[in-house]
Amino acid sequence: MTGILYVVPTPIGNLEDITLRALRILKECDFIACEDTRQSLKLLTHFEISKPLVSFYSYNQQHRLPQIIAKLCGGKKAALVSDSGTPAVSDPGYILVKEALEKGIKVEILPGANAAITALVGSGLPTDGFIFCGFLKRKPGKMKKELSEFLNLGKTVIFYESPHRVLKTVEICLEVFGDTAQMCLAREMTKKFEEFIRGDIREVLENIKNRQNLLGEFVVLIYPENNEQFTDNN
Repeated sequence: MTGILYVVPTPIGNLEDITLRALRILKECDFIACEDTRQSLKLLTHFEISKPLVSFYSYNQQHRLPQIIAKLCGGKKAALVSDSGTPAVSDPGYILVKEALEKGIKVEILPGANAAITALVGSGLPTDGFIFCGFLKRKPGKMKKELSEFLNLGKTVIFYESPHRVLKTVEICLEVFGDTAQMCLAREMTKKFEEFIRGDIREVLENIKNRQNLLGEFVVLIYPENNEQFTDNN
């Protein structure tokens, strides 16, 4: 009899956001496959949970994948976690989920924290239709081409960006979408210094271009068309 792979979301900042079910699964599973053992150990230590940790990230996934699958086929129960949020979303965990399903292993998904959805709800931008892009291409030309594909869809565009690239990315967004497009930058969500920077793209650019320290990973949201109901709550 095969085991079970549990996909377990973890908090994106505030540790109080973990669910009771997630804690139970983490306590009951045989081992935990995680993105960074150091980060996961901090979470487990906080909740007084002790379990074997197996690193599973982009650079070792081909090596680790057969090992984890073998344990699952042998009847073990594993929890898949990422450093924060829901695993397998812009994360190598999707490969493990795909392989487990192909091998006939039961996969159980727990609902929980997700940075993109949290940012979308807090952005004030339309939520009835959206495009999630994960991380965009890094080269400016390829980024422009990728963003241009979303110009006429009339949906909110969501992607992740690092703090040291976000200024240049916003400048590129202004080139592609123009002045009337609405934008929100969300950072440090659920943490003490949570911030939503809202406005048209030029206003957002003016807000951040002279800042010395833009810390935390960013969720970038853009609505390509002018939205009269959009309000700036800074």
